Amino acid sequence: MQVKSYNAGNVGTVEFDEAPFGGKVLYRTLKDAVVMYQANQRQGTASTRGRSEVKGSNKKPYKQKHTGRARAGDRKSPIWRGGGTVFGPRPKDWSYHMPTKARRVALRSAIAGKLADDEVVVADLGGFDSPSSKAARKVLTDLGSPRRACVVIAQANEGLYKSFRNFPGVKVRTSADLCAFDVVNGGLIIAEGAALEQLAARVGASAAPAAAGQGGDQ
Repeated sequence: MQVKSYNAGNVGTVEFDEAPFGGKVLYRTLKDAVVMYQANQRQGTASTRGRSEVKGSNKKPYKQKHTGRARAGDRKSPIWRGGGTVFGPRPKDWSYHMPTKARRVALRSAIAGKLADDEVVVADLGGFDSPSSKAARKVLTDLGSPRRACVVIAQANEGLYKSFRNFPGVKVRTSADLCAFDVVNGGLIIAEGAALEQLAARVGASAAPAAAGQGGDQ
């Protein structure tokens, strides 16, 4: 298939083999991977103090009977101002993990969806030996100034990372660190050719099952 390409300021098209990415979007698996990622980002540090944790005396504020008031045990009661909280949030670990194969299928589906929507650009990003926001802005401008973009590189490049990090909605990922959430939420995918080859080797559908008619995600 034909996908967009970017090289030395010129935007064109290039032939791209989409077979390793299956061409099929498994929406349920993709959704599960996105929800898992978001759950794993939760800090889980929200906390409230119960009646045993708030400051105050355990002494009975007044006698039980013959006052005309409702009976009370201590000033830390939840119905009193400054008292403990009932059923409030407590620190909790929200993280969980999907099987490795399911995460691989989700990433493959996410890339297949971007290819189908024509939101993948194969780019030559070798000119970032040192940080340059001006050069990064030119790349984004030449590609239509996308509101969100995910730059996928084959290997870590500090100069490229520092060039793009100040642009809102733009993030930089290596092919080894890319996940389904990055692709789905990334907007335009600007990827080096080598990075796409690494992704194909990492999550690509095997040729044997596809040839047998079983589908790449079985």
